[in-house]
Amino acid sequence: MAEEFGRSVQDGLKLSKRIYLGKDRAVTPPKPPSHMDKSPVAYLPKAPMVYAVISNPGIVDNPDIPSYQPHVHGRCDPPALIPLQMNRIELEADSYLDTAFVKISGSWRVHCVMGSESCDCRLAVPMGEQGSILGVEIEASRKLYYTELVAIEDKKDLEKEVRIENGGFLKPHTFTITIPKVDGGSTLSIKVSWMQKLLYHNGEFSLIVPFIFPEYVTPHVKKLPRKEKIQLNVTTGTGTEIVCKTTSHPLKELRREVGKLGFSYESEVLTWTNIDFTFSYAVSFSHIFGGVLLQSPSVHDVDQRDMFCAFLFPGGHHSRKVFRKEIMFVVDISGSMEGAPLDGTKIALSAALTNLDSKDSFNIIAFNGETYLFSSSMELASEDTVERAVEWMSTNLIAGGDTNILVPLKQATEMLSKSGGSIPFIFLVTDGAVEDERHICDIMKSHITGGGSIRPRICTFGIGSYCNHHFLRMLAMISRGQYDAAYDIDSVESRMQKLLSRISSTIIANITIKAFDDLDEVEVYPSRIPDLSSDNPLIVSGRFRGNFPDIVVATGFFGDLSNFSLDMKVQKAKDIPLHSVSAKQQIDLLTAQAWFSENKQLEEKVAKLSIRTGVISEYTCMSLLETDRGNQAAESPGGHKLPWQVNPQKVDSQGRRRIFIRNLGVGFGNLTATAENLRPGAEESKLPEAAEIIIKAASNCCSIMCDQCCCMCCVQCCSKINNQFAIVLTQLCTALACFGCIECCSEICCGGQDGH
Repeated sequence: MAEEFGRSVQDGLKLSKRIYLGKDRAVTPPKPPSHMDKSPVAYLPKAPMVYAVISNPGIVDNPDIPSYQPHVHGRCDPPALIPLQMNRIELEADSYLDTAFVKISGSWRVHCVMGSESCDCRLAVPMGEQGSILGVEIEASRKLYYTELVAIEDKKDLEKEVRIENGGFLKPHTFTITIPKVDGGSTLSIKVSWMQKLLYHNGEFSLIVPFIFPEYVTPHVKKLPRKEKIQLNVTTGTGTEIVCKTTSHPLKELRREVGKLGFSYESEVLTWTNIDFTFSYAVSFSHIFGGVLLQSPSVHDVDQRDMFCAFLFPGGHHSRKVFRKEIMFVVDISGSMEGAPLDGTKIALSAALTNLDSKDSFNIIAFNGETYLFSSSMELASEDTVERAVEWMSTNLIAGGDTNILVPLKQATEMLSKSGGSIPFIFLVTDGAVEDERHICDIMKSHITGGGSIRPRICTFGIGSYCNHHFLRMLAMISRGQYDAAYDIDSVESRMQKLLSRISSTIIANITIKAFDDLDEVEVYPSRIPDLSSDNPLIVSGRFRGNFPDIVVATGFFGDLSNFSLDMKVQKAKDIPLHSVSAKQQIDLLTAQAWFSENKQLEEKVAKLSIRTGVISEYTCMSLLETDRGNQAAESPGGHKLPWQVNPQKVDSQGRRRIFIRNLGVGFGNLTATAENLRPGAEESKLPEAAEIIIKAASNCCSIMCDQCCCMCCVQCCSKINNQFAIVLTQLCTALACFGCIECCSEICCGGQDGH
């Protein structure tokens, strides 16, 4: 889908050359990316963008200065995407603990469609680290739109209502939505919000927001004022000073308090910004630091228990040594792992082995339907052993066969059963789903919760969308392990290396917070607290009834197996929306529990939490509500509530049209795709209709004949032929169409008979 999107933008930029820009010779048509990078990927959005969806090239023209060009016959299939000119852009980011809430407000003009015509427009929103869309609000000339989450009751009925072009994820963390029938020459005012994680490295938090706008979205009218505006608010929740490190834009400090900062940036510009917005800061402590934040629920909250959020930050300097490790790498080598997934895995594992300490030990199990061991026992990570392991992987990690996860996991658990004085890890990598996943969780749970002071941690890494990510998250949760995923196969190596680095830098294990036992009722996410890494802060949240003491004690083990104990101050969270900050973590963990227990009540709980906070889930669906301007009762929700926080109505009595967007969840795995060894990212094959075969053949044949030119080239060529030649070419194309080749050219040329 991403490549097709990029090609459609390429076609749109070619098509936009048709637009008459006036007599001002200083005004030039939009410039595509340089010749050095003309792949479709280069045209993917690197900031929020809006595109005109053009199926009929005949409507493309300047709405202010009609060019009266010859009529164009034919259609663009798939539709071309013309990037709209942007007149205003504002970014507002609020950072709390390790989470940022980003809101983009801007206006885009449909500068490429005749004033008497209309077209669909498509909004594309690339989000930052682990971005999750919250909502969209749109003002058009005659309509108002806003998104709303609704509970899924019948997936089959919903699938009938959903069309792919309505919206969804173009690629991981790039959200799209279609705005229907926007008038040419009109202006769209759009607000879009999402949440994302801050990056953490060497004691510094970093916020990175995609904010690179291409030159061709700059309006052609030079006198039109263009303003960029950025507002940033940072609230750490630690009650300690904040040290600013780096920023991409010249921010002006508005306020500074203990644990809080406020900045702004505003400027009139000739061209829009071409760098991402970045900001990094450090919290001024060098040692391990923690605290507990409390907050009462709002009157609208379906759960009236109090909220808490406990955090541990590793600090900037780490004199404490990390744990000695025993790592079992359990790697899926089924047929679907062929190519980039397995290549990225090999590179990441080779780097991880190189970084092991000589006192660490490891082993490798490769599996498909069978298992293959590097060694019959754990091996110390000496230089010679690591070299042999890398060579073994290059020889034995060859994709082929089916997927069986239980057998290698049991083998790994048995080999780590005698570990002592170290922290044992099982690092599982897979891209597939299996039928006995709940049974695997039961088996692992019985092994993990047995005796021993430090039991094996199962760290899981999912590749693509065919594996069951909720199963992998559940395995990690029951064992105090870590979970991560690469939904895009190009990111396998980088994301896997980050997870391996987090595992290798564990500094505190077996963490407990004793105050939880003294509360009347408590619900903790995750229920088994993971280990603290020097590469990542630790945050747990939940609901409770009872009274927290003024000081809470966190305990655990250091890498040298000495005891860890930390007094954490309990305080009210006045300026931090805990329900929003913790929503995604709780939804993800509750979904894994609901899947594992097959509990309908938990599913309903997830759906209610999703609707309340605006965070997408497996049990809710996003929809776009359309209302007419002037319909005051339906224009926007009452009060100051955000539109994506309003409870949905199944039967709309206010004249609003609901457009459903396909489910934005990752799903629960695909057994069929796994059995067929479909590679991550590959679409499941469907037998097309006869008409679709002809159309696709036509499209391919046209592309070959025109040396991969866009449809407009063919249309413009056909528009210049005379009547006699048109008749001959029509007869030829009609004959070729019988063989399923180029029926579309026959239709284009038939239009040429009227003299155009």
